[in-house]
Amino acid sequence: MEKYLVPLSVVLSAVSLFAIAAWYVIPASDKYPRNRALVPFLLPHTFRFLGLWFLVPGVTAPTIDPGFTQPAAWGDLVAAGLAWLAILALRGQWSGAPALVWLFSVVGVLDLLDAMYQGNLRLTSPGELGATFLIPAVFVPLLLVSHVLIVRRMLRG
Repeated sequence: MEKYLVPLSVVLSAVSLFAIAAWYVIPASDKYPRNRALVPFLLPHTFRFLGLWFLVPGVTAPTIDPGFTQPAAWGDLVAAGLAWLAILALRGQWSGAPALVWLFSVVGVLDLLDAMYQGNLRLTSPGELGATFLIPAVFVPLLLVSHVLIVRRMLRG
């Protein structure tokens, strides 16, 4: 049963977050120009430095596979940096801002998908995540929903 807790948490969190997005966030953000509407969707990704906690002994189990923790932690840090760069570009109205948003979103989504794949492949028990279990259970769904909102808005213009 315990092996289903993280995937179940991801699904339930995603369902709740998609409902919030559909009912409240999208209608509100559609009133703004693209650059202004995108910044709030990027801001949660600036907290992706939290993935570095996967590397801290005692926060995760000593048996956790570094094949999961290393790429997850460093990929999150790169994504956080790209999110900040995209935010600065949007707020500064740089001509390359749309390209930076796309770059961030592609890198960010690939990092999340790889972490989910590696987690399923390499983690023997959700207990190995220790205190970081909240990252995949709550934070990852928030980030995925945010990516959907970013891509939606980029395609919409």
